[in-house]
This record gives sequence, structure tokens and C-alpha cells, in this order.
Amino acid sequence: MKLPTDQQSRNRPVAQALMQALPEGMVLFDDDVTSRSAGIWRTDTINARILIRPRTTQQVSITLRICNDFQQSVVTHGGLTGLVESAITTNHDVVLSMALMNEIEAVHPLERTMTVQAGCTLQAIQEAADSQGLMFPLDLGSRGSCTIGGNIATNAGGNRVIRYGMTRDMILGLEAVLADGTVVSSMNLMIKNNAGYDLKQYFIGSEGTLGVVTRAVLRCREQVTDSPTFIVGINSFDQLSQFLKHIDQAFSGNLSAFEVMWNNYYQLVTTPPALNKAPLSPDYAYYVLVEAMGASQEQSQLALEQALEKELIADAVIAQSETQRLQLWGLRDDVAQVFQFAPVILFDVSLRISRMEDYVQTVNAKLADSFDHYQNFTLGHMGDGNLHFAISAGDGDAHARKLIETAVYEPLREIAGSVSAEHGVGLEKKPYLHLVRSQTEIDLMRRMKSSLDPNGILNPGKIFD
Repeated sequence: MKLPTDQQSRNRPVAQALMQALPEGMVLFDDDVTSRSAGIWRTDTINARILIRPRTTQQVSITLRICNDFQQSVVTHGGLTGLVESAITTNHDVVLSMALMNEIEAVHPLERTMTVQAGCTLQAIQEAADSQGLMFPLDLGSRGSCTIGGNIATNAGGNRVIRYGMTRDMILGLEAVLADGTVVSSMNLMIKNNAGYDLKQYFIGSEGTLGVVTRAVLRCREQVTDSPTFIVGINSFDQLSQFLKHIDQAFSGNLSAFEVMWNNYYQLVTTPPALNKAPLSPDYAYYVLVEAMGASQEQSQLALEQALEKELIADAVIAQSETQRLQLWGLRDDVAQVFQFAPVILFDVSLRISRMEDYVQTVNAKLADSFDHYQNFTLGHMGDGNLHFAISAGDGDAHARKLIETAVYEPLREIAGSVSAEHGVGLEKKPYLHLVRSQTEIDLMRRMKSSLDPNGILNPGKIFD
């Protein structure tokens, strides 16, 4: 007699071992797994038979030890907001969901630190910091869904990198579990600690391939009470570059965001069905959203007057209230409008600012050579050299995708850019890693992977085979 699917899953040796070792209800099967969304940007569901929902580091350790004994592949899930297919599963994988490890364990206002579990959402962390007169500077559009564990695993960037750095710069310590269940607890609470290797760096940005992050010590900052925010229109890239230098100097270290929107993106998010109202004329080549946390409105006004006198900008609108500030940010964050042009592919590249104008023109020229019609909505964190493309061209088949990816990635080789600024590699960018990393670097990555995960059970096939 053929067993029902659920019973087949339960009768697998690894499933039996997990159910015996973990509390009842922690190990889920079949429909309880496959009915869950595979990600907020995806329309499919999780392709796996078993999902584990631990509440403690010890339970993560037990899970990985058992899976390693059976050479069972494991894919860790956080908020599933990633964009490079790093959390994609197969029917043979075990999913390790960190959703229930969502406690904020401690906030220390004097030291400006916070200790959290990996499943805490970024927004929950921001709000907890705010309640204690602190600020956690990391900020992403998916703040309500993404988890700090996922932010750490991808070394997330976001809107304030120009001032506060990447996620890496906000992590003082962390706890991670290796593939064999070994717990590496390096919950450092100090800003300065040069005693030997900084082991947390192994796991930050490793996309769950070297270990599973379970807890972290975060570096917070004092709460900022004023964040002048404004948007400007600019006619040329040369003026855009000069304006970045001008405004950074004018704010004396307080510049926290310099978000550039090319004309086509600005028009997209200010034209119905988009609900945003256009604060400036739609005729400028570039629009820059500027935020300066800790600066004053008077500084903003003076800086803009000087920029107008130098003919660096054509027009500007300063937010006069928190509502207006959020409305300006709403333009930058309304990326979902690009899906009107499905199929669309999202890109995340990094390069020197001095190369940016020519690079965008090169990409568009290559797209024009390959397609009769295309859309390339362009925006990015220009202040830290990060561009995003949302490209719609062709019918969405594999051949069209290859042409698009080649147009975007191949030019980066010659200008020493990167195929990933902040999203990671996952499956999506794996074929192009060799364009921006030497064979020596890739070989060293493989040796690190083999050392920490000799059976290759952690997120197998991601970053490299």
C-alpha cells in the first residue's frame, strides 16, 4: 500500500530523527510547508517537504547536527525579501525558518547596543531602538518584512550606506551555528576588540553557506531629532557629480542619503497608476533625494542656495513636515511600479561614480542592439556607487534573459565593478561571479566553504557550485 505523501515525508530517517530530537510541532511537513510563499517578490510557494521552526540556538544546533549526520541539505529562511534566489529550495531540502526566533533580548542605552535574535524584523529593531532614545541606522524599503539574520547573511546596504556603512559596520558580535551543529558564540559587546581573528566576518555576507546566524549584538547610534530632506532636479551628470561633492561638504559629515532617480524612473513613479505626486517638473535628466540626519533646515537652505548660484541644480523642494519627508521617500521606494512592464529583471551593481554615466550609456546601447523595444528604469544609491536597473525587454524567455544579463554584467569587467552591490550572489548571479572575482579569490572561497561545511549541506549551490 502506497503511503500518503505526508506519511512518506515523516518516515524519512532524517525526519524521524528530527521529530525525536525537537519539541512537538516544530517540524512541519508537506502542505504546511508547500503552502507558504517562496518570497515577497515571487508568486510560487516553497518547494520542500520539511520545515523546521526553532526557538533557540540549541534547537538550531540539534537540527544542523542531525542534518549533517544524514548529509541532508538545509536552506535557511528569514523574511524572504531577497532578490538573487539565495533562499530558493528544492524538493530534497530541509527549510530552517528563523521566524520564531524573533526576540529583542536586551537594549543597552549607555553602550548603545542591542542584542537580538536573528528572526527580528528590521522595523521591530528600529522601533525598539527608538523607544530607548537610540537609532539603528540600517534602513531598507522592505524593513517591515526583512529580518536582521537575512540582513547579516547578505550584508545588506540600503539607504544610508554613505554615512553609516553596510550591515557589516553595525554588527559588534554574533552567534552562529556551523554545519555540524557547533555553536560559535562571539557575542562581543565592544566597539574595539582586536584579540585575534574577527570570526563574525566569516558569516556576514556569506548567504547562509558557512553557518546559520542565530543572534547578534547590534551597534546603535544616538537618536537623531532632525533629518532635513529635499529633492532636486539636475540637467547633466557632470552637475550631478559636482552636486554630490558640494552637498557632502556643506553638511560636514551629516549627509545620510543621496538617492538618484533617472528621468524615466521619476516619471514612472509620478504618473498614474502610481499614486505619488510630482514635486518637480518632469523635464530634468536626474532627480536626487537628499537626507542629512542631524543637520538643520538652515544648513539645507544655505546649501541649496549655493548650489543654485553655482548652477549645479535647476530646482529644489524641501520637505516642510514629516508627512512631506515621507512623501519624498515614497518616490524612491515605489519600485513596485516597474512590474507594470513585466517581465522585468532587477539588477544591483556597483562601480566608481566616475564610470557611471558611460556605463549606463553602454548598457542601454547593448540593449538597443539586442531588442527592438526595451525599458531600463534606473536609480540607485549613487553616493556609495550602487546602481539599480529594472529592465523589461523581450518575452521573458531564457535567451532574452541571457542577452539582458550580458548587457549589464559584461561591461563591469573592464571597469572593475561588481555584479552585486548589496543583494548578494545566490543562484541568479553565480554564472557571472568570475567577471568580478579572480580565480584565486573564488578558490579561496571554496576552501573556506569546504573547511566549515565539508558535507556541503548549507544552502548548497548558492554563490558557486
